[in-house]
Parts: sequence; C-alpha cells; structure tokens
Amino acid sequence: MTRKRWRIRPHDSERISQLERATGVSPVVAQMLLCRGIDCPNAAREFLSAKLTSLRDPNDLPGARAAAEAIWQAVKEDRQITIYGDYDVDGISGTSILLQLLKLLGAQVNYYIPNRLSEGYGLNDEALRKLAAGGTQLIVTVDCGIANVEEARTAHELGVQLIVTDHHEFSTDLPEAAALVHPRLPGTDYPFASLCGAGVAFKLAWSLCQVVCGSERVRSDMREFLLQALVFATLGTIADVVPLLDENRILVRHGLVGLKERPSMGLASLMRVMKLDNGRTLKGTDIGFGIGPRINAAGRLGQARLAVELLTTREQARADELAQYLDELNGTRQSLERSILLAANKQAAEEFDPEADPALVLAGRGWHAGVIGIVAGRLAEKYHRPVVLLSLDELGVKPAVGSCRSVPGFNLHQALGECAHHLVGFGGHAAAAGVTIEEKKIDAFRAEFLEVAADRIRAESRVPELHIDAETPLSVLTLKALGQLDQLEPFGQGNARPLLCTTGVRLIGTPRKIGGGERHLKLQLSQYGVNLAGIAFGGGEWAEEIASNGDALAVAYHPMVNHFRGRRSVELEVVDWKPESELAELMTTGAGEQTEGKMAGPETMS
Repeated sequence: MTRKRWRIRPHDSERISQLERATGVSPVVAQMLLCRGIDCPNAAREFLSAKLTSLRDPNDLPGARAAAEAIWQAVKEDRQITIYGDYDVDGISGTSILLQLLKLLGAQVNYYIPNRLSEGYGLNDEALRKLAAGGTQLIVTVDCGIANVEEARTAHELGVQLIVTDHHEFSTDLPEAAALVHPRLPGTDYPFASLCGAGVAFKLAWSLCQVVCGSERVRSDMREFLLQALVFATLGTIADVVPLLDENRILVRHGLVGLKERPSMGLASLMRVMKLDNGRTLKGTDIGFGIGPRINAAGRLGQARLAVELLTTREQARADELAQYLDELNGTRQSLERSILLAANKQAAEEFDPEADPALVLAGRGWHAGVIGIVAGRLAEKYHRPVVLLSLDELGVKPAVGSCRSVPGFNLHQALGECAHHLVGFGGHAAAAGVTIEEKKIDAFRAEFLEVAADRIRAESRVPELHIDAETPLSVLTLKALGQLDQLEPFGQGNARPLLCTTGVRLIGTPRKIGGGERHLKLQLSQYGVNLAGIAFGGGEWAEEIASNGDALAVAYHPMVNHFRGRRSVELEVVDWKPESELAELMTTGAGEQTEGKMAGPETMS
C-alpha cells in the first residue's frame, strides 16, 4: 500500500474561541472554518448563510447581456436556434437550462450534443454543416467553444450566428462570435472565475429573463423556471468539481434544497430508482456519487441526448423509462471501468517505477474511450502522479484518444502544450484534459511528457498527502457533533468534507470485502470502548494487510451519518490508515514541521 504523509492542521484554541464568540457557532464549526482559512467573523457569517441574494447581477458576467439580447432578437424573429452542449454532466445540465427557457419563450429551438466516441469534444465542422443544412440560424454553445477558433470561422462562412458560453481555457486567439460569455474573458474583471459551464448558462438564462421582462424583476413563470434551473446548475457545478465557494456555494446550497422540493419530472424518477426519495436532506455526495455518474454514463457511452431528455421531459412514462435506462447504463459503465482499471493497474505494475517515474502514460487497445477518464483519475489518486491513459484504435488505423488527470501543483494543460508537437490535438485545463495522438508517436510523447513532469514535480512532492483537520477520540463523534458540521455543507472542491484522524484504534473481527469486484472494505473499529462501523471505498486491497497488523491503528476518515431503515448512526468513511508505530515518520503539522507524535485539536471536537 502507498504510504501517505499526514499533514495535521495547526490548532489554536484562542482563535477558535474568538471566532466562536464573534459568530455564535459551536467550537466544532469554528475550528473547521479556521481550517478553511476563514477567520473573519463577517466572512464566516457570509460563508455559512450563503444567501441567494448574494449572487451577482447576471449582467456583470462578461458577455452575458450581449448574448441575452442577441438570443432574444433571434426568438422575436422566429429564427431556428440550436443549443450545442458538451456531453458531460456540466454540458448536459447547462444545455437543459437554456433549452427549457427558450421553449418557455416560444422559440424555435433544438439541441445538439456531439457523440463523445465519434466526434469528440467541442464544435466540429461536420456537425456545423449538418446543423446549417437543417435550418439552424443561431448556435449557442454550452460548456464548449472558446477554443474552437477555426470552427467558429466555419460557422461564419455558413452564415450561422454563433454565441459561445464556456469556462474552459482559451487558445491563443478567441473565436469570432456574436458574443462570448466567459467568467475569465480577457480584458474583463469578473470577481469569481470558477463558474462551471452550467453556472455560466444559468447566469445567461437569468440575464435573458431580465431582457425579456425589461427589468431586474422577472415575471412569476420565469422566477419558477430560474428556481428549477438552480437545480440543473447544481448538477453541473458538483459534477465538474469546481470550487464550492462564492457563487458556486450559493448555487449548490439552494439547488440541493430545490432538488428535494422541486425536481424536474426526470430527476424525480431517477431519485426514485436510486431510493433518494426517502425525505432526508440531500447532500453534494448524492449528486457527486449518485445522480452525476448516471447522467454522465449517457455521455460516456455516446448517448448524451437521452440525459438531456431525462432532465427536460414532461411525460411521466418517458421519465421513468429513461431513469431506469440511465441507471442500467451506469452499471455498464462501472463494469467497463473495473475491467480497464484492472488492466491499467497491471500495466503500471509492470512498467512504472514508483521511485523514478514522475508520471504515467499508459495505453491499451479496446479500452473504452468514454471511461478512461474515470480510470485516469483513480490512478492519479492512487500513485499521486499525473496520468495519461490512451485508448488505442482496435485496428491501429485511427489516432489514439486519451484522457489525462493531474495532481495538485502540476498544470496539465501547460505540460501538454509543451509536448503538443507530438499530438494531433489536445484541450482541457490544469487538472484534466483530453488528447489525440498517432499511435507511432506515443513513445516519444511519453518520454517528453515524463521529462516535463520531472522538471515540475520535485521528488518529495511525489509522496501523497492528506490534509487532516484535527485529531479526535471516537467518543465525541456524536450525531449532535455531525449535525453541527452540516452547517459547512455543501462540501466539495475548495470546501472539503472534514477529515479527522484517531489513534489507538483496534479492529473488531475480520475486515470484509464488499461491492462489485470486492473493491470496498467494511470494518468494525474500537477505541476505549466506543465501537463504530467503517467503510473504505476502494480499500479492498487493504484487507489482508490491515487484518494481519498486530499494532494499534491510526485511522484517517470522514465522519458521516448512515441512514438505514429509519435509523441514523455515526459511521466512518476510512480514507487511510497506518500502524501506530509508523505514524511519526509520516506525519507533519502546519507548514510541515515534525511533531514527535503530537497532533492538534481533539478538545475542540467535544
């Protein structure tokens, strides 16, 4: 097992007390706020309240007003509009937002989602020519298009007006378009750069509602639409793993409430299939590990249009049919993922040198191009290295397609740019990207990519780290304490779920492998007479080692509440463990000073 360095955040009792007194929150919440760098009482109150009224005016988003006015003009002129979205959850949910609004406005509107397997990401000339021939006069992109400079020229030559809404990285030049809507548009200063594609689509939809109504206050049917659109924006925001801070935090906080109280017909059906319709409060993990993967499965397996239909249908029988199908499709995706992960792990074990290699570039024939991104992410997490996973053409004729995932501190997009002379093409951002490459150039690309990674990633940085909020005894993990932590929801990128650790833990009985492929591990843990159940997702490979360990354990985990048959109980989602005897050599605090076995913060958890 790969040993991780535990970095324990420093504990300051006085600062915790000050924030507690100034805001009226519990010591638990005060410490977690400080761990997230929030020490100002006003900032803490704003973070915790996440008021819907704190969203910025949609017309402040660069390009939103111009795009809204152009779309409204096209609607009034009864021109044919096509929403051109990406095939992931972000693009699907953003497409659904604009599609529903334009239908509400009585527009001539349809939508187009490129096939991930045959067309790839973004605008493509063949699709543009097909849409133009079918009568499309205006294309509005969602979650794509900002790097499609040549394709934008094609649209212009075809006489098709183009509006680009996106949040991805730019090319050297910007595309020619009637409007560009992007939170980081050059020459602008929008204060929050981390909206996802669906968040951008939501802001554009809001601006369009204002343009139609001629005022900031919109009519009642549009207000109801925007509350529904919040739910779709929440799906994209969580699934695209953008920071859940600032406007994203507000969108998700209120979108999760809307998901429970006013889901679309299709989402309600999907939640029934998933048994999420039991009345409990919904959390980000319900989307990130449940709803999102089922919607994403459609795009990964080349059927993204069905996911848009699920979100927007108003026919109950069709909603139920699509929900069941997407659930089954996700099972297929999981099976493919397990198969590719097994093969990629075997290849890594045979070809990867964990001491010398700063990155992995793996390739396999028949690896499903729609699933390799998930596997690349799992390998990047396991090996704490940037990973490029390439799917080779079955006949060796077409270029290989690849998905890339990075690790903190390594800008994947920049690194691929330095190796671009080996590639047919690439796109993405710092953390994730896609590539196309001729099979004969893979070896040369691998060698240069590893050189770039070696130059950027120091050897000591190749040891994975866990940033732990506090040490606590198991006895203070009560339902009341976890209820207090819920004030910090929604959790996600930029606001991670609280990660705690406990030492002196003993196993009760033998750990049990569970789940498809026995990937997960079920544990019973005990400390000073307190017994709690634990589950380690993806931890099945720990079973023999942890069972044979004769030492007391140190365990790192996310505390969680398990809902089972109407009963609530505290459980631990175990993310790492160590024999207690090995703890000191792989543990640091704060800025990295060695601790001699002392960890901070248990008293604040009581």
